[in-house]
Amino acid sequence: MTALILRQANRRRILASLAAAAALAPLAIAPVLAETAAVTLFNVVGPRDTIVVGLTAQEIAGLGAGNPVETLAKTIAARGQMTVWQYGVRRGDGGALVMAPTAKVALMAAGIVRIEPYRAAHPVVAPAA
Repeated sequence: MTALILRQANRRRILASLAAAAALAPLAIAPVLAETAAVTLFNVVGPRDTIVVGLTAQEIAGLGAGNPVETLAKTIAARGQMTVWQYGVRRGDGGALVMAPTAKVALMAAGIVRIEPYRAAHPVVAPAA
């Protein structure tokens, strides 16, 4: 009988802990979503390789209005080249995997086959200002 009462008490504690964790989860995710919205990632395909690059919302706004993929492609074609951040997967501050800027790279119009939107499987970190 005593063991049954203890099991029921433990179940209540576990359920209360899970409910509290579920209530706090949106607060923990909000900063990650804010960082993700600040950077748009693109898959840039060349004849030999593919890289992932990212542009901040301010950089995209500076390219002009319209679809970000089209404005990026038109800007690179018009200028002949453009310098952007290359992104890759690495460990973040908490040890979780994140998409973070790795290096500044120059995209040459002659070496690009196509540009596609890229959806990251991990949270995206904005480049340091």
